[in-house]
Amino acid sequence: MTTLLVIAKEPRPGRVKTRLTPPFTPVEAAALAAAALTDTLRTVAATPARRRVLVLDGRAGRWLPPGFDVVPQCAGALDERLAAAFADCAGPTLLIGMDTPQVTPKLLTVDLDEGDACLGPAEDGGFWALGLADPDPELLRGVPMSTPTTGAAQRARLVAAGLRVHDLPRLRDVDTAADAEAVAAEAPHSHFAAELARLRAVGGR
Repeated sequence: MTTLLVIAKEPRPGRVKTRLTPPFTPVEAAALAAAALTDTLRTVAATPARRRVLVLDGRAGRWLPPGFDVVPQCAGALDERLAAAFADCAGPTLLIGMDTPQVTPKLLTVDLDEGDACLGPAEDGGFWALGLADPDPELLRGVPMSTPTTGAAQRARLVAAGLRVHDLPRLRDVDTAADAEAVAAEAPHSHFAAELARLRAVGGR
């Protein structure tokens, strides 16, 4: 893989993972987001790539490992921000979000020689990963984001452009408390699982 992109928000209370509140407080939701981002970035750091980029809304913190370029997200809707992230790349590029801490280097080691694109569907109808052999931003602009059919719409856009699409395994994003429990069970040795266990112990949950 030439480039691995991670699109993320700085894990600040009230700005990230708001659907975790309740049962978690904004501070606790931000702590879970920080743990998920830590796991994601460490996995990306362990995955072969010529370039690793964090496309960030906010400021980098201690959770950022070495070896990443940090670029700010552009203004606009999510489709525009994703398109801009791809526009800054050349060669095969894979983008993931910050909320699948169960991801592994094996999942991210994608050979785009097998197709023109790859898409990782999410349980909520979105997608957790998008890979393009030729990172054309127009493949994302105008795709409706954050809906139960976003993944299907993005896949249809790729197919309509004449691309061969390789499907990655379906994963669960962390959006709700139920998601958090399920993802922690899938990745019991992750920072995310440890942080969730700590919060349960502190809060008596």
